[in-house]
Amino acid sequence: MSKAFASKGDLEPKTVSFTQLADNAYAYTAEGDPNTGVIIGDDCVMVVDAQATPVMAQDVIRHIRTVTDKPIRHVVLSHYHAVRVLGASGYGAANIIASRDTYDLIVERGEQDYQSEFERFPRLFQAAESIPGLTWPTIVFEKELSVWLGRTEVRLMQLGRGHTKGDTVAWLPKEGVLFSGDLVEFGATPYTGDAYLRDWPATLDRIAALEPRALVPGRGDALQTPDKVAEALRGTRAFVTTMYESVRAARAAGQDLKQAYDATYARLKPEFGHWVIFDHCLPFDISRAYDESGGIDDPRIWTAARDAEMWQSLAHE
Repeated sequence: MSKAFASKGDLEPKTVSFTQLADNAYAYTAEGDPNTGVIIGDDCVMVVDAQATPVMAQDVIRHIRTVTDKPIRHVVLSHYHAVRVLGASGYGAANIIASRDTYDLIVERGEQDYQSEFERFPRLFQAAESIPGLTWPTIVFEKELSVWLGRTEVRLMQLGRGHTKGDTVAWLPKEGVLFSGDLVEFGATPYTGDAYLRDWPATLDRIAALEPRALVPGRGDALQTPDKVAEALRGTRAFVTTMYESVRAARAAGQDLKQAYDATYARLKPEFGHWVIFDHCLPFDISRAYDESGGIDDPRIWTAARDAEMWQSLAHE
């Protein structure tokens, strides 16, 4: 078997859905590819997560224009990963909003993250030549910020670390709609290569405490009922906790990374193996769990070279 990223063979285009969750809230989803949220206020539009390139942003805009001609004034970054942020310039928005932690991560590792993500998943970077460079927030907040789109309140909140240390959710308190970024997935494997795995379950508890009636996950279908929201929260929690505990136990037993990977893959495959990007994510997920269970509290920076070395050593031997 050739040694290559599982995602490099994933070349088929995905079918886009544009799902209405409230009078003023929509989800742009594409069969497990990264999602984008859309909030329509009285006088303008807010986009939550920008897609990977400005050309890809144009398809989001085409869908927005089927429901409103209001200007797109705000782009919110749920976190720093390239597939979420590098399309931001395509919207022509006045404000690009992120948490302070997300800004700091862009400074620290934004360039390396782009190079590694592009190598991992080239299909997600359509027309990569249209990317003008790193996306820099113009508004940076600490912990919580309310943005008013006329009479519509969008509450941007850091509820805790999980997928990254900068994770931001966008909450419509009146409508009961939450845009979670990659803190919550549905039918898609959580990527945890930059995660805080021990913190993540408590962050999910805080999301659940908001009692959202609808939720846009980072990947997967829009969740249009409280039961579906609860299912996604349970699934994300089960994956994160089972994966971390398996790796922690393997490391405590003296197993090396390859042994921990083999044991954890076998444990997760029956329950989660049908989820989107399972084989792609597991090497990165298990590597981070091995680090965190060994006392490396903050995720190490992924580079294209580190990616390739890890993938070859774990995934196909």
